[in-house]
Amino acid sequence: MNFPLYSKATDEADLPSRFLHTRKRSVSLISNLNAEDVVVQSMPDASPAKWHLAHTTWFFETFLLAPHLPGYQVYDEHYAYLFNSYYESLGPRQPRPQRGLLTRPTLDEVRAYRQHVDLAMQELLQQNDVTQFEALIQLGMAHEEQHQELLLMDILHLFNQSPLKPVYDRQWPLMPSGRRGQYHTISAGLVNTGNGNSDFCFDNESPRHAVWLMPFDIADRLVTNGEWLAFMDDGGYRRPELWLADGWTSLQEHGWNSPGYWQEGPHGWSQMTLSGMHPVDHGAPVTHISYYEASAYAGWALARLPSESEWELAAESGLMDQLYDTVWQWTMSPYGPYPGFRAQAGAIGEYNGKFMANQMVLRGGASVTPIGHSRSTYRNFYRLDQRWMFSGLRLARDKVVKAVDAAHEEFSADVVAGLSLNQKSLSPKYFYDGAGSALFEEICLLPEYYLTRTESALLKKIAPMLAGLIPENAALVEFGSGASDKTRLVLNAVPQITTYVPIDISVEALHGASERLAADYLSLRILPLVGDFTTQLTLPPEVESLPKAGFFPGSTIGNFSPQQCKEFLTYTRTMLGENSMLIVGADVVKDEATLLAAYDDEAGVTARFNKNLLVRINRELGGNFDPELFRHEARWNTECNRMEMHLVSVANQIVHAAGRAFAFKAGESLHTENSYKFTSASIAAVALQGGWMLAHQWISNDPEFALFLLKAVPLAT
Repeated sequence: MNFPLYSKATDEADLPSRFLHTRKRSVSLISNLNAEDVVVQSMPDASPAKWHLAHTTWFFETFLLAPHLPGYQVYDEHYAYLFNSYYESLGPRQPRPQRGLLTRPTLDEVRAYRQHVDLAMQELLQQNDVTQFEALIQLGMAHEEQHQELLLMDILHLFNQSPLKPVYDRQWPLMPSGRRGQYHTISAGLVNTGNGNSDFCFDNESPRHAVWLMPFDIADRLVTNGEWLAFMDDGGYRRPELWLADGWTSLQEHGWNSPGYWQEGPHGWSQMTLSGMHPVDHGAPVTHISYYEASAYAGWALARLPSESEWELAAESGLMDQLYDTVWQWTMSPYGPYPGFRAQAGAIGEYNGKFMANQMVLRGGASVTPIGHSRSTYRNFYRLDQRWMFSGLRLARDKVVKAVDAAHEEFSADVVAGLSLNQKSLSPKYFYDGAGSALFEEICLLPEYYLTRTESALLKKIAPMLAGLIPENAALVEFGSGASDKTRLVLNAVPQITTYVPIDISVEALHGASERLAADYLSLRILPLVGDFTTQLTLPPEVESLPKAGFFPGSTIGNFSPQQCKEFLTYTRTMLGENSMLIVGADVVKDEATLLAAYDDEAGVTARFNKNLLVRINRELGGNFDPELFRHEARWNTECNRMEMHLVSVANQIVHAAGRAFAFKAGESLHTENSYKFTSASIAAVALQGGWMLAHQWISNDPEFALFLLKAVPLAT
């Protein structure tokens, strides 16, 4: 709890209604409690609900009514001792650990006290010169809002002590479940932090000052219960190397093995909430954790906590979720004064300055924080071992300042996003690094893998027909060219192709194929283009005026979902332009046994190709996957007409990649590829959606494979 330096200009006529609203909300928060509930103190850090109601009333009486309302009579002179909190200059007070001994005054007497003060405050608020202490009135309301949050925290702690696990409010909403967080890079430098305008804020939020920040990554959402369970399953509460020395001591003293209010039962973990006991929701943010726990988790996740200045800058970027209405978020910043901070004169000045030691800053707000109470500059603070408050964490990490190509950044982002899904999945485009491309060429020679040899035979057969369809001085644009082996069949049969543009994500494969083709086709102009052919690439300017034929063999189109297929065809139609054509190789729906054999060969080459994705993640993203703890599995999905490849975890395990930790249960799979199978009708339908029409088709004998020639549909004029 803090006190303000600035005050917000407020319409005087609105101040009385805001005051009454704040006061009534405090009383409403105890409407579900009985007389016994409001007097008990569950620990020295907590206070009875009745004390909160009286203390916030004492604040208005002491700092506003007694000095500013002429003729005001103090309600009961004993209350200055009973309900003073920390103000040494205002005299002695009831020791904090003994607030639960105050059976008198009764709750009814405290209600009468509140009514007495509220009536007097209404009289004060009607004075013409109220503006002179308007800031103090706003302070009193903000102070009461803080105690409303504390009251709910203390009730939850009290009810959790009971073996009956009483319910405070069955309608109290649970923490919302959602996706896991993703990192965003914040470009920093010299930034201003702290509150420097005329709006209401507490004095510890000021003065505004400059801070130098290095670039950093910060998660857009909070750490979830599911992620925390992975930390626990990996021995997070049993591994001293993850903990600060004082944190490990606190863990042992308190016997921590889970977040606060968690309870393990025969059906797993449950959590005590204001609406009672509930199973732990894996997608909801973890809460009721100490700074020590947050720090240990961050280290385990190969990350760190953000500084409070980083948090504030990120909060104002518009990229963050779950800022003010979920849980308070620990930062790595000790609670201390900003440069130039000065405590205010008088008793109010006691409240902040003397607490600026041995505590850490939390930022944001919680589900129990009154709406509108918090802001980006708000500085909450607690001791490092406390966790009865609604506290969680948001991860950050240092941004290594070096040139990183866009493809690497995309790979990292896609791995984090894909491994964060309920059904973990990655795009098959990441198969094709140098080793993956070589393994795929080996797959193409396997006896079970009919696709390559069948397509090559069919392509060789129809090549003379293609020669009659492709115009003179044409450019052949191949999407995902790989080793460009099938390209030779087209080049040999269609001499009017003068320019070849191979597009591939693998630099090694692309350069190797281009060098080999240049040696064999001396008059062919080769313009290799490195990149992901599913993104918005620009063709070399040399081919802009040439007629263009796209080439997309290998049934790679089957790797796309129907929506992705439509998007790819629309993209290629735009890239290749008017009067262009597109040659597409696509596998045909057939018997399941043939399909399963093609994607799970006896020699295990496809399995090595699939597992090479894990090897690539280890190499490029700092992963620690053990490929031996995953088995390759091929599945035929009848409903979707597609083959699927999966990597199935053979054990419960925690893996790291791209600076994040991911949990795999035994039997859980990483879905690495879909290979849709087509009919003439299905390819014609999706082609038309993408701006193409089916002009020719050629289908091989069993096992059937098809080549389709699509022509660009003229754009409407």
